[in-house]
Amino acid sequence: MSHPTATASTRTGRTTGSRSLTVGALIVGAVAMVGIFFALILAGSSDTVKPTTIGFSLNSFFIWIGALNPLLQIPIVLVVFGAVAAILLLLIEYAPRRGRGYFWLRLVACFVIPVLAFMMLRPYQNAVIYVMAIALIAGGLLFFADYRAREGAGYTLQLVLFMAPATILLIIGLIYPAVSTVIQSFFDKTGKDFVGLENYAWTFTNPEGFWSVINTLIWALIAPIVSTVFGLAYAVFIDRARGEKILKVFVFMPVAISFVGAGIIWKFIYDYRQGNQIGLLNAIATLFGGKPISWLDTTPLVNTICLLIVFIWTQTGFAMVILSAAIKAVPTEQLEAASLDGANAWDRFRNVTVPGIRSSLIVVLTTITIASLKVYDIVAVMTGGRANSTVLGFEMVNQQQRFQSYGHSSALAVVLFLFVLPLIIYNARQMAKQREIR
Repeated sequence: MSHPTATASTRTGRTTGSRSLTVGALIVGAVAMVGIFFALILAGSSDTVKPTTIGFSLNSFFIWIGALNPLLQIPIVLVVFGAVAAILLLLIEYAPRRGRGYFWLRLVACFVIPVLAFMMLRPYQNAVIYVMAIALIAGGLLFFADYRAREGAGYTLQLVLFMAPATILLIIGLIYPAVSTVIQSFFDKTGKDFVGLENYAWTFTNPEGFWSVINTLIWALIAPIVSTVFGLAYAVFIDRARGEKILKVFVFMPVAISFVGAGIIWKFIYDYRQGNQIGLLNAIATLFGGKPISWLDTTPLVNTICLLIVFIWTQTGFAMVILSAAIKAVPTEQLEAASLDGANAWDRFRNVTVPGIRSSLIVVLTTITIASLKVYDIVAVMTGGRANSTVLGFEMVNQQQRFQSYGHSSALAVVLFLFVLPLIIYNARQMAKQREIR
C-alpha cells in the first residue's frame, strides 16, 4: 500500500510537469507566431499579384457602410455587433460542456476564428500560407491549453474569448504601431533606406529637434511642480473656509476648457500689434508708456514660459481638487495631537498633512508630468512651433504631416516614449506596493 505523502508528492510532480509542458508549448508557439507575423508584414508586395481575400474585409465593410445613409448605418452596426457578441456568447456557453459535439465545436472555433480574424483585418498578397500557419499554431495552442485546463473543459477557451477582443485591439492599436515606429526611426524620411542612428542625431542637433527636446524637458520639470504647489496652497488656504465651494469652482473652471480653447483665450491676452491693443498684457504695458511686446515670438524661452502659464492655468484646478480631498481625509486626531505637542500651523502642515497626502501628491505630479510631455494643442494653436517654442508632441506631428519625414517623426516619438517610460515604471511599482500593503 502506497504512503499518502508519497502519492501526494507524485501528483504534485505530475501537475508541475504538466504545467511546465503547457507553458513551454505556449511560449514556443507564441514565438513562432510572432516570427511568422513579422515575416508576413515585412514580405514585399507585388502590384501584379491580387490580394488573397475571403470575399470581404473590414476595410471593404467600412467603405460600404460609409456610403450608406446615416440612418441605415446605426442599425447595421448594431446588428453586426449583436451577431459577433452572440457568436462569442454561444461559444462561451457551450465551451465548458462535455460531449463529442461540443468537442468539435471547440476544435473548429480554435482554427476558424484565427483565419477569419487575419483575413478580415486586411487583404494580404501571397499570404495564404502565412495566415494558415499562424491560424494552425494559434488554434493548436488554444486547443492544447484547453485540453490541459485543470478547471474543466473549455475553461481556457472561455478565457481567450473574453480576452481576445481587448488583446486584438491592443496589438493592432498599440503594440504593432509601437514596434513599427521604432523600426521606422532607423530609416530615412521615405521609409525605404536604412540610415541607422541619423534620425536620432538629427533630433539632438537640428534646431527643430533640439528645441523640441529642451522645451519638453522644461515643460516636464516646471509645469508639474508649479501646478501642484499652487493647487496645494489653494487647497490649504481655502480648506473649510466660508464660500469654499464657490472659490474652488473658479479655480477648477479652466480644467473644463480644452487646451485649444485655453490657447485661444490666452492668445488674445498675449496679442501683439502696433495700433490699438486688444491683448491684456500689451494694453497694460502701453497704458504705462511702454511699447507692445511680441510675447509669443520673444526668445530665448520667454515664449515657452508664456505657453507654460497657459498649461499651468488649466492644471492647477485639477491639482487643487485632488489634494483638497486628500487633505480632508487626513485624520483630525493627528492634527490635534500635533497641536497639543506645541506644533504651529507650518509644523503641522509639514509633518502631518504632507506625509498624509503623499500618495495623492505623487498621483498629481505624475499625471501632470505625463500631460506636459505629450502636450500638442497649446503649441499648435498659439505659436505653431515658431521661434523655438516647439515641443516633441508637436514636432513629431509637424515632421510627419508638413515635411512627410517619417523617419524624423518616428525618432521624435521614440524619444518622447523614453521620457514617459520612467514615469510608467514608477507608477507601476507604486501600484504594486499598494497591493502588497492591502
